[in-house]
Amino acid sequence: MEITVIGAGAIGGVLGAHLIKAGNKVTFCEKDQEHVYEMNSSGLRIEGPDETFTVECDAYTPQQLAKGNNILDTVFLCVKAQHTKEALEPFLHLIKEETIVVSFQNGLCETEIARLIGKEKTIGCFVNFSADYLAPGRILYGGVAALYLGELDGKISKRVMNLQKILECWGPAQITENIWGYLWGKMSYAGLLYATALVDETMAAVVRKMDLRDTLMELCSEILEVADKEGVKSIGFDDWVPELVYPRESRNQQVLDNQLEKLAQRMASNKKTKSGIWRDLAVRKRRTEVDSQLVPILEIGASHQIPMPLTELLVKFIKEIESGTLQMDWSHLYKLKALYESGEKYAVKS
Repeated sequence: MEITVIGAGAIGGVLGAHLIKAGNKVTFCEKDQEHVYEMNSSGLRIEGPDETFTVECDAYTPQQLAKGNNILDTVFLCVKAQHTKEALEPFLHLIKEETIVVSFQNGLCETEIARLIGKEKTIGCFVNFSADYLAPGRILYGGVAALYLGELDGKISKRVMNLQKILECWGPAQITENIWGYLWGKMSYAGLLYATALVDETMAAVVRKMDLRDTLMELCSEILEVADKEGVKSIGFDDWVPELVYPRESRNQQVLDNQLEKLAQRMASNKKTKSGIWRDLAVRKRRTEVDSQLVPILEIGASHQIPMPLTELLVKFIKEIESGTLQMDWSHLYKLKALYESGEKYAVKS
């Protein structure tokens, strides 16, 4: 299997480097020319919690790779959700009947990929390990976490089993019959992470704010309700347990509080104590993935006539921080709380 990693940043860099280290043939495709130059000249360095290593590798810009006219075998798509279409379009002439594209992305990107190349060539993936691009040729790796592979129709296929075996050099990759459950479960978690990025504070600190807890869980419930209407049973991972949050009427507050403290402890112990969303806003001063993650969920929710006022306000705040018209501040979370506590839908239950 010849693997082309499109997007040699946090996720793509870590997975590709581990695959090369294990002896697999991997080609990187990356639009950052400095990153490409450094990888070709000095290798790709992974700085992890257990080991730091550098691999020699072949890296190309999209223009260089597209001109090669080599048919693509297996593609690991590891770009930001909003770049899905532009990352794949230059290579559509190289994607043939036997090509498979695996989405190592955050969001419901598999739907867009399937529209571009067909469902039969698209494989779903849920990935949740922590990593960050530091500089050209350098990736910070937070350590092994959850990774699930699955066909979009839920079948267990030979090609997915082959992918699982290849990825064992990285860590405990697993196969699921419900990849959409993991993807929607992560989107409910993403709602929580976007909320933590409204303030210049650690994720754990926000999760531990008891006076905001009901608001944050209702925000997640809005997303989980949309998944439910789509016929998807959302699945948890790494101490995030959607079934303790939704359905709302079955929520056991003490059990949920105990689980959220476990989640906060996990967040606090991670090398990245603030989310990638926060980093996009505060450090890189660039747009987040909100238009490709939460906005499509708002659209799906509207198609089911599901009110999502907290998600709508959260998206508004994130976009205003992106544009610079709003600064990170605790007041944004308390405005979400005020909205939650107002009106019939968000009346606080005694």
